[in-house]
Amino acid sequence: MLLGRIVGTVVPCVIYRGLEGVPMLLVQPLDKAGNSEGRVLVAADATRMAGPGELVYYEGGREAAMALDPWCVPVDHAVIGIVDDVHRSADHGGSGDSASGPDGSAR
Repeated sequence: MLLGRIVGTVVPCVIYRGLEGVPMLLVQPLDKAGNSEGRVLVAADATRMAGPGELVYYEGGREAAMALDPWCVPVDHAVIGIVDDVHRSADHGGSGDSASGPDGSAR
């Protein structure tokens, strides 16, 4: 499970059978500290509720294809859920800080 922030949407002109009505989102992957990491990717929104600015968790590969209904559609990444808040434990290298909410504000 990976963390990312929605930075945009994709409007496809051709839709594969099984992906009708599934929003396609642009996701910026985040590192453990919540900083941008790597290139923006396209993910199918299995929640059908995520939007720009929201913190989400997503999967890649086979697990992404299995998150959608019907499953095993051709996607590389899928948004699995919307994150309300993140708490890092000091035992895992964190400072006990919490991450920001969907609007980027500190909680």
